[in-house]
Amino acid sequence: MSEAGRRTNVVMAKLSLVGDLLMLQLTFLLLSFGIVTLFPAAFAFQRVLPYAIGQEHPALMRRFFGEFKWCFKRFWLSGLALYFGGVALAFGLFFWASTNGPVRIAALAVLVPLSGMIVGLYLSALAVMPDAEDDATTRSAFRSANLFLLRRSLAVAGGVVGLATWFLVIGRLPTLFVIGSGLVPALIAYWIAKPARRKESGTVSI
Repeated sequence: MSEAGRRTNVVMAKLSLVGDLLMLQLTFLLLSFGIVTLFPAAFAFQRVLPYAIGQEHPALMRRFFGEFKWCFKRFWLSGLALYFGGVALAFGLFFWASTNGPVRIAALAVLVPLSGMIVGLYLSALAVMPDAEDDATTRSAFRSANLFLLRRSLAVAGGVVGLATWFLVIGRLPTLFVIGSGLVPALIAYWIAKPARRKESGTVSI
C-alpha cells in the first residue's frame, strides 16, 4: 500500500472513531433525560467506550442499549441517590460561596474537599465499570471503586482537576454540553484507568 493510501486509512479511522464517540454521546443524552436513568446511562457509556476507541464496534449501538439495560437493573437506585446527593452538595457549595463571615470559610473548607472526594469516587467507579463482572452489584462496584481510588489516587486527583476545568468551560460555553456532557467524564475515567489496565495485562502475559 502506498504512503498516501496509508494516510487516507489513518484519517478515515480517526473520523470513524470521532463519529462513534459522538453517536454514543448523543445516545447518552437521550437515555439520561430521566433522572433515574442518568447514572445507568453514564455507566453503560463507560462499558461501551473501550470498544469504540479500539474500533471493535460490530453492533455498537446494540451493545450500548444492552449495557444500559444491565446497568439500570443494578444501579438505578444508587444512581438516584448520587443524583440527589450531588444536587444537595452543589446547593451547599453555592450557598456558602455566596455568603460572608468566618462560618463560610469553615463550611467551604469541609465541602470543597468532600466534593473532590465524591467526584474522585465517581470517576473511580467509571474507571472500573468496564471490568465489572456480569453479576456485579452496587456493593461490589463501590468496593472496586474505593480500591481503585486508593491505588490510583494521584491519577484520580488529576481527573478531578480535569473534570472541574471542563465544568468551568461549560459555564463559559454551554453549547459544549451537548457534545461532551457524557463523553468528557468517560474519556477522563478511561485515561486514569489505562495505566492500571496495561499493568494487569503485562502481569497476565508473564
